[in-house]
Amino acid sequence: MLTTMPVFQLDERLLFPPAELADPDGLLAVGGDLRPERVILAYGSGIFPWPTDEHPLLWHSPDPRFVLEGRRLHVPRSLAKSMRKGRYRCTLDSAFRDVIEACSTRPRAGQLGTWITPAMVEAYVDLHELGCAHSVEMWQQEELVGGLYGVSLGGAFFGESMFADRPDASKAGFVRLVEQLGRWDIDLIDSQVHTPHLDRFGAEHWPRARYLERLALELGKATRRGPWRFDADLQGA
Repeated sequence: MLTTMPVFQLDERLLFPPAELADPDGLLAVGGDLRPERVILAYGSGIFPWPTDEHPLLWHSPDPRFVLEGRRLHVPRSLAKSMRKGRYRCTLDSAFRDVIEACSTRPRAGQLGTWITPAMVEAYVDLHELGCAHSVEMWQQEELVGGLYGVSLGGAFFGESMFADRPDASKAGFVRLVEQLGRWDIDLIDSQVHTPHLDRFGAEHWPRARYLERLALELGKATRRGPWRFDADLQGA
């Protein structure tokens, strides 16, 4: 017997239905808004916004979830060799808007358009100014050639998107970020859905129940608010 799950309509109230009620594709709710309090509540509940052209604001909680434990990071040999050349300089939280806007304009294989709408850009800039969203910038001389951004709460980092205009720029930045997060006891790195990059780094699919249980533990840690900075020995890649 086939069953369908309800998709919830959000209103102005600051609440979400339980993540476990998402439909088989991970869709949980529609509507609401992107004010910082709602977005932070979503991430802390195992939910994230993912707009489309047809539906401006959708909220998802996929099962399974694609997750990397930072202490299990695997750096491919070719990338490690590339990083030893020291082609790039890494910074944290130095050009957040530039990074997210670059991510919003880069073409993606198999994808038309972008989910990083102008409203999403402004919402995450607001989160950045509150110290909860962070960016990694990769520089070649004074040119921004790659980067990534995401949200951090407690001992969890929720990766959103990355871009690279030079070979290995975003991948090297990700490695340095994971190394820095490990020094801060931030070990749960949420990629939300499968990506080839994270697959190569050792990420794996977790059942939603396992993810939510681990997330609850990580949220018991204090949130390290920004601006963030790399330790001096991690600034080169």
